[in-house]
Formats: sequence, structure tokens, C-alpha cells
Amino acid sequence: MSMKTDDPEAQKRILHRLRRARGQLDAVIAAVEQDKPCRDIVTQLAAVSSALDRAGFAIVSTAMKECLADPESAEPGLSTDELEKLFLMLA
Repeated sequence: MSMKTDDPEAQKRILHRLRRARGQLDAVIAAVEQDKPCRDIVTQLAAVSSALDRAGFAIVSTAMKECLADPESAEPGLSTDELEKLFLMLA
């Protein structure tokens, strides 16, 4: 699925979430390298997982909105069935 969207604000929010997840993952790596307590590492790892899930849901949600609003201009091959499969991959 491409991230081409007619909504630049949605793309901006998605990129922000992904950059936040990248920063959190860097913190997890640093925590492991510094032998931080397990609790700290797992807490940071959960934050990374949550940030990635939210980014994924935002991507699928944006695609759904655009597909429903204008089915003719939707990404080729991206049917509502495919969108549902993508959504369920994140669940």
C-alpha cells in the first residue's frame, strides 16, 4: 500500500507517530546496551509497540476514508476486502 494521500495533515500525523516510535526504539536499544532494569526496557518496548500500532491504524484509516470518499481514485488493487485484511493484521 502506498502512502499517497490527498490529506497532507493525515500524512504529517502518521510520519510524526513513526518518528516518535523510532525515537522510542532508540531508547529501548540504549536501555539494553546500558543494562537498564527489565521493567524500564519492557515499558519502553510497550510504548514502541503502541506507537507503531497507532501509525498502522492511521494509515489504514486514511486509506479507508479515501477509498470510501472516491472509489475511482483509490489505490489500484486496494479493495475494501484488502483494507479489512490490513486492519485485521494490526488487531
